[in-house]
Amino acid sequence: MDNFKNFVTQHRGAIIGVIIAILILCTRLYKLIIAIVLLFIGAAVGNYIQQNKYDVKEKLKNFIDRL
Repeated sequence: MDNFKNFVTQHRGAIIGVIIAILILCTRLYKLIIAIVLLFIGAAVGNYIQQNKYDVKEKLKNFIDRL
C-alpha cells in the first residue's frame, strides 16, 4: 500500500491530466477547444501580417517568384 501512495503522490499531476483528458473526450469538448485555438492562431497571424506588412509582402513575392 505504501508503494501505491508513493506512486499517486509522485504522479498526481499526470493522473489529474488523464482524468481531464478523458472528460474532454467524453463530452466532445475538444471540438470547441480546437476552434478556440484556431481562432487565436488566426488572430496572431493576422496581427503579425498587419505589423509587418512590407516584410510579409516581400517574402510572399519572393516565394511566388520561385514557383
